[in-house]
Amino acid sequence: MAFRGPNRQALCGTVFPGSEIGHKYFCVTSTSTGNISAGLSTAPNASATTAPAGTPRHPASLIGSAGGGAAIPQPPSNPASEVPTGTEMEPDRPIGYGAFGVVWSVTDPRDGRKVALKKMPNVFQNLVSCKRVFRELRMLCFFKHDNVLSALDILQPPQIDCFEEIYVITELMQSDLHKVIVSPQALTTDHIKVFLYQILRGLKYLHSAGILHRDIKPGNLLVNSNCLLKICDFGLARVEEPDASRHMTQEVVTQYYRAPEVLMGSRHYSNAIDLWAVGCIFAELLGRRILFQAQSPIQQLDLITDLLGTPPLSAMATACEGARAHILRGPHKPPSLSVLYMLSDAATHEAVHLLCRMLVFDPAKRISGSDALSHPYLDEGRLRYHTCMCQCCYSLSSGRVYTPDFEPPAPRPFSHAYEDSMLSVWQGKELIHRFITEHQQGKRVPLCINPQSAAFKTFIRSTAWHSSKVSRKEER
Repeated sequence: MAFRGPNRQALCGTVFPGSEIGHKYFCVTSTSTGNISAGLSTAPNASATTAPAGTPRHPASLIGSAGGGAAIPQPPSNPASEVPTGTEMEPDRPIGYGAFGVVWSVTDPRDGRKVALKKMPNVFQNLVSCKRVFRELRMLCFFKHDNVLSALDILQPPQIDCFEEIYVITELMQSDLHKVIVSPQALTTDHIKVFLYQILRGLKYLHSAGILHRDIKPGNLLVNSNCLLKICDFGLARVEEPDASRHMTQEVVTQYYRAPEVLMGSRHYSNAIDLWAVGCIFAELLGRRILFQAQSPIQQLDLITDLLGTPPLSAMATACEGARAHILRGPHKPPSLSVLYMLSDAATHEAVHLLCRMLVFDPAKRISGSDALSHPYLDEGRLRYHTCMCQCCYSLSSGRVYTPDFEPPAPRPFSHAYEDSMLSVWQGKELIHRFITEHQQGKRVPLCINPQSAAFKTFIRSTAWHSSKVSRKEER
């Protein structure tokens, strides 16, 4: 398994040998005149009549069978005489279920590109759900970073009275880090360094925008066979709260990767919770097993103190009384960090040193994403990534031209001021509908779901794990 080639060929193709993601599905229209009888109706778009060269073919020039046959090119026609309508997308198969969404593999009928289609169901159950979905949608459209998944497009919404669900198109990745870790595929030190570098690089971008992910785990780190990694699933993400007196929800982060301050009931936390999760993932990459695998939050806390030792009172300043009492009434535990060297042969002194900086009980003393990127353990990962994987550097005949900033921050903080104007579900629906409509203006031919496809009924019934369990309490 080699990291090879400045032309960004397969970097580590044996991680996913012969992988083939998804099956084809096709644009389905009822006639060749551009009028689509099946699916959501769309408004004419006069601006599309003079599309420049290279623009994807008009949907009226494609026709397929309702059974999912291949799209057939039609005889050329005069684009100026056609009225553009939305091209229909046919769902293929589910590839993942997130905190508040369902993801299916699809093929964009405009260019044949395989993409992922995320369905956000039950958007308008209550005001909390409205705000959460709008926040995630705006984040996906805000992100512009190689290691953070972003929205490529949003499907055309119906009339506002029928508007209940949102469909977002993102890049389709081949697998996720959890599947890689549990697979029999060998992971070298080079793989671990490149993966960890990209996680921290993406996380630095998010944190510089003032965003807490709040659900960093291997399943939310998408990877391709060339080892490119992207952080995904922002259903639990929120803007960092600078006011320590304002309470934040504790129902965040999958338990195995939950930071001790959250386990101990802290009502306010920072982006340090994401760094704790990265430390757990780092240990999991080294040892190929979950570091703190407990059956309950209390047992999770006990496993953490078994490794780190009993924390000082200063590290439990924000903990609730019950959690603090649980720690203090137990026997004093000395730290046993030396066991981290036993994770694998890849657990070198540099690796364990960085890991120990991440797995710090006191969040105020935990290493930041920027400082972690400066650790010497990641020097090789940075070099390999920017030599043959990144989009920010390029090669000339004279050699490689490197970007002046290997880990750029976000150009500006992510704004959530719009949430203050959302006072009702209907108002939220109007804001979201307007945002999607304005986002599509001047862009490609809009898309809509094809209800005649074989998988439509299954797709339309699919729900997210937590979409029907959204608390009506104010989400923090």
